[in-house]
Amino acid sequence: MAKGGFGPLLDLECRSQQILSRGAFLRRWALFAMIALGLITVSLALGMVGYRLFEGMSWLDAYLNAAMLLGGMGPVTELQRPASKIFAGLYAMFSGLVLLVSVGVMLAPLFHRFLHRFHLDLDDDT
Repeated sequence: MAKGGFGPLLDLECRSQQILSRGAFLRRWALFAMIALGLITVSLALGMVGYRLFEGMSWLDAYLNAAMLLGGMGPVTELQRPASKIFAGLYAMFSGLVLLVSVGVMLAPLFHRFLHRFHLDLDDDT
């Protein structure tokens, strides 16, 4: 059970419970989207700080490189320092995980609703 003000939106209903109304579902989906966006924002900030510290890039160049890696495109600027190359490799692997987790968080309410509806349909047939 989730604690706090978001409890009803984070708690997914059981098979025996009624499916959420469309409005409540959209609020839940918006909350999950905000969680995914927060994860992406924090990851982007970490990448920017890393590029700034290890390669000495300007904030704009650090943003560009971090955003491109986080989006799966790859770095833009050629790195010169060994420490920055190690950071970029680790950040690239981290970015791949963040991308997968963010997509999972975004799709979780949709997938749950589909399965919930599917189980309700099965219960109606029996």
